[in-house]
Amino acid sequence: MKRDIFTEDHAAFRSLVSSFVAKEIVPHHARWEQDRIVDRAVWTAAGRAGLLGFFVPAAYGGAGVTDLRYHAILAEELARAGATGPAFPLHNDIVGPYLTSLATDAQRARWLPGFCTGEIITAIAMTEPGAGSDLQGMRTTAVRDGDDWILNGQKTFISNGIISDLVIVAARTDPDAGSHGISLLVVERGMDGFTRGRTLDKIGQHAQDTAELFFQDVRVPAANVLGEPGMGFAYLMRNLPAERLSIAVAAMAAAEEIFRITLDYCRDREAFGRPIGRFQHSRFVLAELATELRLGRVFVDRCLVEPDLSPADAAMAKWWTTELQQRVVDRCLQLHGGYGYMREYPVARAYLDSRVQTIYGGTTEIMKEVIGRSLGL
Repeated sequence: MKRDIFTEDHAAFRSLVSSFVAKEIVPHHARWEQDRIVDRAVWTAAGRAGLLGFFVPAAYGGAGVTDLRYHAILAEELARAGATGPAFPLHNDIVGPYLTSLATDAQRARWLPGFCTGEIITAIAMTEPGAGSDLQGMRTTAVRDGDDWILNGQKTFISNGIISDLVIVAARTDPDAGSHGISLLVVERGMDGFTRGRTLDKIGQHAQDTAELFFQDVRVPAANVLGEPGMGFAYLMRNLPAERLSIAVAAMAAAEEIFRITLDYCRDREAFGRPIGRFQHSRFVLAELATELRLGRVFVDRCLVEPDLSPADAAMAKWWTTELQQRVVDRCLQLHGGYGYMREYPVARAYLDSRVQTIYGGTTEIMKEVIGRSLGL
């Protein structure tokens, strides 16, 4: 079934992204996994190639593109290459909308040009040691002091935690206001009292630096508040559907690529005198996965062109595709036999890299809560 949501312009962009990934990422990714971080040079190279902030208005260095299909193409090509290190989708799809929709003109002029060139790498800090999916349980606080906010607290599991230059931090600014007492503060590299902990030792996605962040009496200028104080929780909820769709896009592309690799393997690998794909069990497994992938692909593509994607639809896409990704990878690894357990094979790396997909951006269980509530339950 041919995908019909892309135009010739999209095809040209995909060719650009594919060439960039092959030249600037694939040759270095194994070293980045050992280093537990990517080179900053890949970010500035992506900026020169027009892969960062292409949705940003031209006045600030972007191309002013508002079509989500371009975001999807970048996420898909990274996922197909198993390139989990360069967190361009985090930068573009998750952090970017906060800066373009909430920042003042002065803030845009300060941050967006570097955002587009890759000289300013971004992150967002919501999760805390005791507050993950329950954002209202966060304990990081900020207290107004003249023209500054005094920020104290700790965040964890922060992607781009080490390499980032600009971090959007969710903090409680009114302890008595519940969800209306959370604000978003932009913390910049070098601010006194802002420190980074160790790079966390994850089971997968080793090239993507994930870290703990600490804030001890950090003076954040009032000019670094994003949007209105007290509106942070509402802003987070508004942007979560786009984040979850971005995760779904990557999950589908990664699952499809592992399936393709496994299909080729089953055609070539022989046992008992014939390709293993000719055994009925193998054929049935591959037939089941092919069907599920087709169904997932149709739904995600429909979400990409939906003009006003609902939180429930984004949650459906996120939990279904990430759980599907894990099923595909697990069953494909089994079809590889002992070779599937070797890290030199893409399916083994995918087995480790994919596990977090059902957790970050909201767990599968939280996605089902979102959907259930949308049904009036």
